[in-house]
Amino acid sequence: MGWWWERQLDAEGLAALIQHQRQIASRPGLVIHRDRHWADRLARAVPPRRTAAHAVLDVVGGSRTLDQAAAVVAEACQSGRVTAADLLAALDVRTRLRHRRELRPIIADVAAGSHSLLELRYLQDVERRHGLPVGERQRAVDDEYTDVYYEGLSVELDGRLHVVPQQQWRDLDRDNRATLRGEATLRYGWFDITSRPCAAAVQVLAGIRRRKPTTKAHACSPSCPIR
Repeated sequence: MGWWWERQLDAEGLAALIQHQRQIASRPGLVIHRDRHWADRLARAVPPRRTAAHAVLDVVGGSRTLDQAAAVVAEACQSGRVTAADLLAALDVRTRLRHRRELRPIIADVAAGSHSLLELRYLQDVERRHGLPVGERQRAVDDEYTDVYYEGLSVELDGRLHVVPQQQWRDLDRDNRATLRGEATLRYGWFDITSRPCAAAVQVLAGIRRRKPTTKAHACSPSCPIR
């Protein structure tokens, strides 16, 4: 058939994307989207469906906020279903896409190792805004990956609220093994990064300065406590 189905991320319900000139009967709970470029954005598959990159950008275009759009990009790339290069190539032909201007640097950050919206917010609001050194993303150690690593300091970012004891134990075990390697660990959640990024920057800078006392940073505003 000449259309494909997609579960939207919002409360729209079930949506169908079809050729612009095609007619389809409306149904309760079904939202119809028409696309003049439908045929140009198909994967080589049966039944006809969007390429993964264009499917991701379709959802991005329906995202109400840039944070939602960034979360879609980060999750899609982390899943392995699409690459940052694929998204950038698709973005080149989507000249009227919502959030298009802001998406290119976000995709570049995801390609550099920021695998979640929280990691993107840390990169922007804590590291860059305060002039902190650029951390190493997704460092492989002990068969795991560190979200952000500075010399002697690991920063772990987790937007989930862990109520599962097994996950809490894994986090504690990771921190303990970092301590045994002689590394300190700072762990932040969503509220820490989005509501008090300056306080997080102060702590990260203090941790970095334990190894490199002359490390510089700067305040992001007159009220920022960075010194």
